[in-house]
Amino acid sequence: MAAPPPPPALPVELVQEILARLPPDDPACLIRAFLVCKAWGSAVSLPSFRRRLHDLHGAPPLLGFLPNWASDNTPSFTPTTASSFSLDAPDCLAWRALDCRHGRALFFSANQDARTLLVWEPITGARKRFPVPAAFDPTCAEMFPSHRPVAAVLCAADGCDHRGCFGGPFRVVFLFEDETWCFNRACDYSSETGAWGEPTPLHTKFFMEVTENSSLLLGTSLYFAATNSFLEYDSEGHAMTVVTNSILEYDLEGHAMTVVSPPDDRGSLKLMLTDDGGLGVIVQYFGTDLKLWKREASDGTDARWVLSRLIDLCDLIPANLGFRVHLGITEGANIIFVNSDAAGVFTIELQSEKVRKACDNSGLGRLVPLVTFYTPMPRSYNHNLLVSKPSEEAGGEEGEKTIDQTQRLVGKGSNAINEEDVVNTFKCVSHNHNIRAPGYGEVAPACASMFDKYGCAYKTQEVNDSLVSVHKSAPNEELVKGATRENDVGDSKTSGSSVEDAAPSSEKGNSQ
Repeated sequence: MAAPPPPPALPVELVQEILARLPPDDPACLIRAFLVCKAWGSAVSLPSFRRRLHDLHGAPPLLGFLPNWASDNTPSFTPTTASSFSLDAPDCLAWRALDCRHGRALFFSANQDARTLLVWEPITGARKRFPVPAAFDPTCAEMFPSHRPVAAVLCAADGCDHRGCFGGPFRVVFLFEDETWCFNRACDYSSETGAWGEPTPLHTKFFMEVTENSSLLLGTSLYFAATNSFLEYDSEGHAMTVVTNSILEYDLEGHAMTVVSPPDDRGSLKLMLTDDGGLGVIVQYFGTDLKLWKREASDGTDARWVLSRLIDLCDLIPANLGFRVHLGITEGANIIFVNSDAAGVFTIELQSEKVRKACDNSGLGRLVPLVTFYTPMPRSYNHNLLVSKPSEEAGGEEGEKTIDQTQRLVGKGSNAINEEDVVNTFKCVSHNHNIRAPGYGEVAPACASMFDKYGCAYKTQEVNDSLVSVHKSAPNEELVKGATRENDVGDSKTSGSSVEDAAPSSEKGNSQ
């Protein structure tokens, strides 16, 4: 008697509705779902799935951060998610992270002769290089750290809701100072024209240094935190340097720059979005106090600053962990990074004051947060996704034992296929697919790949005819061969495997 037909496939919309409820701050969950089958892999890689994530969860989660200063042992990407994963970010020794927004990260070449900027899309892995403005002198920036450029990247598509705008046009606003220290210039780059606009100057009577990694997009304006330096003389004629805070506003439509007075001239200032979507700042004074200010507009008067909140870091992080420095804040997620000398970097959610440890490295300097919904992409779109390697903490005898079990399972399945025993292979892998390998979660990639490849082959054979009536030699061999094709770079690829569609090939150096 012929086998009953397989049940009908779930509609794509229903699959997306189910998978969208996985924790958005744990990309490993979606990676495992992506590896289950080709239908699921296709469902989570569609633009409609990203829009559903935004509708369901609101603001995107913080996935990790990119360092804009690095040493030999500094990772190019440090995840802050529940389950560790990695992205093939540009080498932090060669590229210095400047900004991240709308699914794009901006980098500046660490080589002063390169004169190059790089835009990288973490989800698709796409990269685009282009030169810095001709008016910028990188040699001056290397000689004087205060002359290092500051830049911001943003989506340039008209009417875009920024829920999946990667691959579209973008703009880059590049700020730098000239050799006189009294001019700040801004240049606007368009990816559609591939050219920079004319520099917009701002003349000041004092030296203004724009703080690195401090941009904030609000409406049609970009805001940058800055410090002003000038000399004052006491009654005896002794000169002293005075440093105050300021905020630089760049109008994206009018291409004009203005200076906004901050609520306080002292302390370290970072920009933030308020709960109602307005302009806010966080000021850290000497010690561990953080003051949160918001800018409010009154009827008939100029906007004024209102103190909205006071945070003492000692109430959130133990005092014995050393001096704490506020490193930065994420745009949209309102999560601050705090550096502790003795324990590394912590993240603090401003709304809930929930504290999480991000990493042990306390020497990362300024950080560029990566805030976006992570959705796996098939191989044809993404060659840079790297599932994390087994961590050292999960290693040892137990980790090696689990990996050995995984390898034996792979070998057993391969032997069964070589002996043309498709049924036993499918049963073997389906029975053992929940084996855990350190760093991979429920389904190790090799197990998932075999489960999907040979499972699809088995299902195809089952639909065509009863396994009892199928010869075990040529048909099975033809079935496996028929499921394999050559891609445009000559790599063998199984058409029924979502893992092959999703994961980078080992020949390209991105295998687990």
